[in-house]
Amino acid sequence: MAGKVIYFDESEIEGIDLPTRFTFPFFYEPHPLALLASDQLRAYLQSQINLDHNFGLDRDTEGTAIGKMFGVLIIQDAEGRLGYLSAFSGKLANSNDHSHFVPPVFDMLTEDGFFLKGQYILNDINREVKEIEANKSYIDLQQELKNLTAHTEKELADFKSQLKANKLDRKKQREVQKQTQSAEAYADFEALMIKGSLHDKHQLNVLSAKHDAQLDELRNRIAVFSDRVEALKKERRELSAGLQQQLFEQYVFLNQQGQTKSLHDIFSETVLGVPSAAGECATPKLLQYAFTHGYKPLAMAEFWWGASPKSEIRVHGQFYPACTGKCKPILKHMLQGIELDDDPLLINPGESKPLDIVYEDDYFVVVNKPHGLLSVPGINITDSVYTRLKQLFKTIEPMIIHRLDMATSGLLVVAKTKDAHKHIQQQFLKRTVTKRYTALLSNVIATEEGEINLPLRGDPDDRPRQLVCFEHGKKAITRYKVVECKEGRTKIYFWPQTGRTHQLRMHAAHPQGLNAPIVGDDLYGSPAERLYLHAAHLEFIHPVSGEKMVFEVNEGF
Repeated sequence: MAGKVIYFDESEIEGIDLPTRFTFPFFYEPHPLALLASDQLRAYLQSQINLDHNFGLDRDTEGTAIGKMFGVLIIQDAEGRLGYLSAFSGKLANSNDHSHFVPPVFDMLTEDGFFLKGQYILNDINREVKEIEANKSYIDLQQELKNLTAHTEKELADFKSQLKANKLDRKKQREVQKQTQSAEAYADFEALMIKGSLHDKHQLNVLSAKHDAQLDELRNRIAVFSDRVEALKKERRELSAGLQQQLFEQYVFLNQQGQTKSLHDIFSETVLGVPSAAGECATPKLLQYAFTHGYKPLAMAEFWWGASPKSEIRVHGQFYPACTGKCKPILKHMLQGIELDDDPLLINPGESKPLDIVYEDDYFVVVNKPHGLLSVPGINITDSVYTRLKQLFKTIEPMIIHRLDMATSGLLVVAKTKDAHKHIQQQFLKRTVTKRYTALLSNVIATEEGEINLPLRGDPDDRPRQLVCFEHGKKAITRYKVVECKEGRTKIYFWPQTGRTHQLRMHAAHPQGLNAPIVGDDLYGSPAERLYLHAAHLEFIHPVSGEKMVFEVNEGF
């Protein structure tokens, strides 16, 4: 080991070819050298019994379990020797300083650094705000103001009701007096009525002024506390914004050409700005260390170590791509000029697969979409169900009613007229359409049938991945029934009751769902020759005849 590099023994790598291009970070199968390095890193992690970090792997461990993403980078030094660097995302055991791992791009935890000093000031401000907000006098005054406000509103409302009754009484008296008195006598009476009205208004003004004075006096006493809180919060906002901006400028990333870019400059080109903890992921740390020390990066891999988090799907020991939200803009700069493996998003896996038409009339067509074919044109690939049908129909514009994921096969209905589109779409919106999917799960599950209710939302840091979120997620419900279990796998039927993105994939893979990813699910499970998810059954009402239309195609697995 030289510095942070762990060199391979010649015997370990004998017969392994060097990668010809660097790993495409967002979709990959680890190179054999990356697999070897990952195995060694896992062995190291298993041996570190004194590492003060709760990964949640020991059932006897108390406290909050925090799994971590770890990464390895295969490098070649100036003498041609092969080795690897290791890194973790974020902090480990609340520290950035670990002998086995590369340092962060910028160490926020440096004792005399501006960031920790700023954090100490922010902590002091937070502490003072909490002390003021917990002050008994402040709390009592707020309660007193609340009570006085309620009392004032009731007293004024009662008085206004009385004034309204007085006004109604004067109106009745006027009607009587006008009929029974002379014009001269009625004029004297009217003057008396006006005097009564003015007296009522004066009394209301007096009462309002008295209450305003009482409320103002209380508000002034409260302001001694609240004004200080607001001043502290303003100071906190300004200090926090300044610290954040200063932090963004300290994160400066290298690339192979020695060019540098700050976090601020990198994300200024994006729509959403700098995401939280950007620059703290494993791969940027690894590349930064390699470029700083003159090593040539050859391949990378990242794997999860520890208990699965509650929201996203991360399985202990499994490989995952770099995240798109935080890492993609950074790695675009850092990998500039380095030849990468092909981006699978630019490859059309459905190109040579036929689109079978199951049914067609003058109003709609039902197709059996092959896995790998898009439902509608994508950013990089135009070949899709839509484009193929448009080419087939020539004079008719296909109208997509619903979609299937690119990797999902099965039944898809497409309208040929606006009225048919509207009619069938309403059936989907009202959830009167029956859809059944067949899937092959990677594990045997304990229950024969049931319902999964896990709300979902998009992961802003790693699209298109989804998260389980009980606070902000949208309702997602799936019914299921096991068909058979064979060779450690489960064939299953799914009836989605809602239509969320990746709903079936998430409900299958998540620990609170079936805890059994669909075979071939490269987002939430492990890659295979295909995603074993098929839209096998579809029922809806014909938009013109009113007949119940039922379609079914075999999944082929």
